[in-house]
Amino acid sequence: MLKKIILTLVIVLNCSLLFAPPRPPESSGGGTPGAGDAGGGGVLGGGAPIDGGLSIMLLLGMAYAGKKTYVFTKNKIINKV
Repeated sequence: MLKKIILTLVIVLNCSLLFAPPRPPESSGGGTPGAGDAGGGGVLGGGAPIDGGLSIMLLLGMAYAGKKTYVFTKNKIINKV
């Protein structure tokens, strides 16, 4: 059982490193952020908000865990009697 958990963790961590985006290019402005080319470029972090989606995902995860706990304790009580 422990070997399966470790194997799963290794696979998940390797996949997250494999599919990570590349680092942004270094600016040529002497090390200060934003002092590079005046032509622009991408803004670090982009403009995609993650707050709404993250809170929805956390709420759904808590609801799923609560349902699983409820069903588990309900079945445990029924099987005792």
